[in-house]
Amino acid sequence: MDYLVVGIASYLMGSVPFGLILTKIFLKKDIREIGSGNIGATNALRTGNKLVGYSTLILDIAKAIIPVIYVKINYPDLIYIASLCAFLGHVFPIWLKFKGGKGVATYVGILFSINIILGLIFVVSWAFIFLLFRYSSLSSIIGSLSVPIYILIKSQINDAIFFTIMFILIFFTHRENIKRLKNKEESKTKIY
Repeated sequence: MDYLVVGIASYLMGSVPFGLILTKIFLKKDIREIGSGNIGATNALRTGNKLVGYSTLILDIAKAIIPVIYVKINYPDLIYIASLCAFLGHVFPIWLKFKGGKGVATYVGILFSINIILGLIFVVSWAFIFLLFRYSSLSSIIGSLSVPIYILIKSQINDAIFFTIMFILIFFTHRENIKRLKNKEESKTKIY
């Protein structure tokens, strides 16, 4: 029963579409009609309103931190269930007919909640690739790949399986970006 309650609660928390909510409230616009049409932080930055963009980023991270930390403290055996469900909630939110974001900010919240070192590995990898190429999508893919590689180096096979699954999901959510990167059509991202 705990599996079900933790899974549903984490999914519902992860499925709150903060990018959509903030653009509707503060800009009177639908984020799904701006830029890539994605509800996540990168597209929220494309609105031109930095406050909305960075607030979306912070809230998308927080919506993973809250359930994962709660579960880590109270039901530590279920931490990967909570993490996966929060992520799936963001990517496939019930409120938006299962059309959500790409899950990167939510994944960052998951990483920092599980182990700060994992969060730092992602952030450093992301920042390094971003500074070199200026593609948020490429940075996210490489950053998410760096985590299971690090865990494999540490010989933590069970944990590596979970984070490899998370990498595959992030790779999947970025499939259109990958096509654009391959065809040299991907837009560079400004974060400042």
